[in-house]
Amino acid sequence: MLDVFKAVILGIVEGITEFLPISSTGHIVLVNEFIQLQESKAFVDMFNVVIQLGAIMAVVVLYFHKLNPLSGRKTTQERSQTWTLWWKVLLAVVPSVIVGLPLNDWMDAHLMNWAVVSATLIIYGILFIVIENHNHGITPKFTDLNTLPYKTALFIGVFQLLSLIPGTSRSGATILGAIIIGTSRYVATEFSFFMAIPTMLGASVLKILKFYMHGNSLVGLQSVVLLVGVVVSFVVAYLSIRFLLNYIRKNDFKAFGWYRIILGILVIGYFTLFG
Repeated sequence: MLDVFKAVILGIVEGITEFLPISSTGHIVLVNEFIQLQESKAFVDMFNVVIQLGAIMAVVVLYFHKLNPLSGRKTTQERSQTWTLWWKVLLAVVPSVIVGLPLNDWMDAHLMNWAVVSATLIIYGILFIVIENHNHGITPKFTDLNTLPYKTALFIGVFQLLSLIPGTSRSGATILGAIIIGTSRYVATEFSFFMAIPTMLGASVLKILKFYMHGNSLVGLQSVVLLVGVVVSFVVAYLSIRFLLNYIRKNDFKAFGWYRIILGILVIGYFTLFG
């Protein structure tokens, strides 16, 4: 039952960090130093990815009407705009499918370590501060998702490739890229949320398939541990998304940049002293 309690903590960490631009991977790497599931490596690797399904469902629940092209409460034009939004989202994830899928295992094997995570935490933290300072007073070109061009959506998808490097943050890379291209913070954040649905769903399904294809199966309390992680991730991600949307209405992303820098330094300090 201790692993169930640990799953709660890991679900909280995943729910908080998945959509905030602070790197869920960076936090999981650090938390795993203190809280490790007493399960097989295959299960732990699968668990760390599949609990993202809870975070995905939080986006779906919060934006169900906006993302539902079949809603009877929408006009014909609104349904058309919803289909168009989905095509833009799917186009944006194409780079990750073409480039990210073949490199995913290699990245995990060679870059999933504290040195890489701490470096990317700090680098992208600095970038958030620099870009926000540079953009201060500049009016964004795109302030409505419906006016976001397909080409811009694709470019945001290219930025998502950066998140293949652990510690970068998928939401951080896409939000930063979108802001650089000229979107408002709100449009960048919402589009990042929507891109997460096919991206994280695909990653979770792939991880589950690999888990079973390598002869593994859920034993003992593993099903309960996984379910608890997913449910907790959903609840916390739901609250986290609502917080972020309210926060960026009046604030920029510099606070997250400073947080990343501080966390990166703490990671370096901890692993230098105790690693």
